[in-house]
Amino acid sequence: MIYTVTFNPSLDYIVNVDHFKTGVVNRITKEIIFPGGKGINVSMVLQNLGFDTTALGFMAGFTGKEIVRLLDERGVKSSFINVAEGNSRINLKMRSDEETEINGQGPRITEENIKELYAQLDTLQKGDILVLAGSIPDTLPQSMYMDIMKYLDGKGIDIAVDATKKLLMNVVPHKPFLIKPNNHELGEIFGKELTDKDEIIEYAKKLQEMGARNVIVSMAGDGAVFVAENGETYKAESPKGKLVNSVGAGDSMVAGFIAGYLETGSYKEAFRKGLCTGSASAFSEELATKAEVEELIKNYTGL
Repeated sequence: MIYTVTFNPSLDYIVNVDHFKTGVVNRITKEIIFPGGKGINVSMVLQNLGFDTTALGFMAGFTGKEIVRLLDERGVKSSFINVAEGNSRINLKMRSDEETEINGQGPRITEENIKELYAQLDTLQKGDILVLAGSIPDTLPQSMYMDIMKYLDGKGIDIAVDATKKLLMNVVPHKPFLIKPNNHELGEIFGKELTDKDEIIEYAKKLQEMGARNVIVSMAGDGAVFVAENGETYKAESPKGKLVNSVGAGDSMVAGFIAGYLETGSYKEAFRKGLCTGSASAFSEELATKAEVEELIKNYTGL
């Protein structure tokens, strides 16, 4: 079974505004509402690709109930812990001459809520996959992902982590199955500006030396590199297409990689499917569908 954890789920309110200006009334020309959060995105894309998941995390208030309802509508199973104080976030994502995001705060997660999450994690079994993705609320320690990995150590669970900075570096020594920084995040870790794929591979291997098993470094429209635990390394160009929506593309890459690996057992094919799934989401108003991914894979020659 595949499980995802989203500590700070949201309703993503995505709006189009022609030539946004401050200080005046702006009219929305199009609007969409999605359940959001990186782990939730991974669950939704995996569901689209034909893989069942259980989305774990925390929800609160009327927005939390709507997140669950929208996931149910999409056939995504969830088992969120109900937080008494506050509401789940509403994140505004505005598409205009530039993309702008305003993210909400989220509810106050208590120690008792965390204990409930650990009780859920106790039910995971050998061979399960767990995805830890996204930010941690300010009220929780930045060691949260590391604490979960320590707790599950030795149980035979493959853990993928999509996080940044300290959240990511805390988990690397605990041998995550997959991590996916982008080239800017990788550069921040090592205090370098990284744009050359060969140099990026060199620094991705440093993360391997620290403990990470498999490392994908995404580079937006410039493609990605992949360093696998079996010694394989790959440099890839992005599939061709028109950028429509960058929200969720990185999460889709993680979902596609997991799906590809479960289908084939090949790291190269998993990387290929991850690339095409991430791009399919970027080229679409919504998250990637199976048909969109398969069409990109069929025509993809960049790996």
